[in-house]
Amino acid sequence: MTTFDEREQGFERKFAHDNELEFKATARRNRLLGEWAAGLMGLATVEEYARAVVKSDFEQPGDEDVLRKVFEDLKGSGVSVSEGEVRMKMDELLSHAREQIKAGE
Repeated sequence: MTTFDEREQGFERKFAHDNELEFKATARRNRLLGEWAAGLMGLATVEEYARAVVKSDFEQPGDEDVLRKVFEDLKGSGVSVSEGEVRMKMDELLSHAREQIKAGE
């Protein structure tokens, strides 16, 4: 095996590892977002709602499905929150989730 092949395999492993960490961070962000939204809505079934938010991410590629679910659920339960506020919370929680993953939490 040449040095070039070893380098290429190293880059491929790093790429796969980085993608796995980002997937975990996104799933954690979605759980945290669900917990936040459940608190705003006063739900007693916080964990159940958080799981539903995580599952909603598998409907379509990207974050729009999660945003739509949480925003519509908040709006439907009478919580006064804008779509922009939910987006900002998603960004904040993604950053927090990445930090938790890096810290091994």
